[in-house]
Amino acid sequence: MTDSLTFPLTDALPGSPAELTPQNPDARPDEVMTIAASRLLEDGKVLFAGIGQPLVAAAIAKRRQAPHLTVLLEGGMIGIELMPGELPASTNEVRAAVGAQMLTTATDIFLMAQRGFFDYGFIGVAQIDQHGNVNTSIVGDPEHPKVRLPGPGGANDIASMCNQVVVVTQHETRRFLERVDFITSPGYLSGGTSRRDSGLIHGGPKWVVTDLALLDFDEECHRMRVRALQAGVTLEQVRAATGFELLVHDELYHLPPVEDAEIAVLRHLLHGDERVACEEITR
Repeated sequence: MTDSLTFPLTDALPGSPAELTPQNPDARPDEVMTIAASRLLEDGKVLFAGIGQPLVAAAIAKRRQAPHLTVLLEGGMIGIELMPGELPASTNEVRAAVGAQMLTTATDIFLMAQRGFFDYGFIGVAQIDQHGNVNTSIVGDPEHPKVRLPGPGGANDIASMCNQVVVVTQHETRRFLERVDFITSPGYLSGGTSRRDSGLIHGGPKWVVTDLALLDFDEECHRMRVRALQAGVTLEQVRAATGFELLVHDELYHLPPVEDAEIAVLRHLLHGDERVACEEITR
């Protein structure tokens, strides 16, 4: 899917920032992340989405390249549509069921996940490490944490059972750690075959989408790897914002800048701005 959205990395060598293709100046970092994540989603697939950025990314994809993407939520809603300007704050409220093809239970959703029915799972993080393990529980020593976070919700199930897991987060050293303070949702554990050896036979993290880069994982050691850079970003910027040594793909490239039409779709979804023209939303 990403092959059609790539720019060659002819201008990303350290020391040549002036030659970089700039990012759309109207796009905020959070919008860059959400739109980049939406571009990864293919038509005809099934996505287990969380609330917030994952759900918005799914809605953008459905209005752009993936009209037959099936989106479902932990609360039991399958095949949902979003009402612009009325996005749900929880997976268990009425707005989360708008346009649903089926309403079932959380138990049924997780049973389907266990059977490997879901192509994608989207989650956010407070911390992520070099093997894709995610922390959303605590910051600091588990015995005496500095900060208590909301916890996993359904994220552990998504990370454990979906065929491909997509993580969306800001790129900064306090989030990208060599080792997370606590594993809330498993990635590739200690790397290599450790995930499968632990009994987790489905998937694992496929993509990490940030405001600086698109990252994946080496197929053998399962360490995090820079696959592409956001428009206007250098490899040195990505390394400086990461708390561990990143692998770099041999065919590194730049993602295209965010398009005005993509920003229009995103803001229409968030704010219900009726001034957004229909042709922009469906282009």
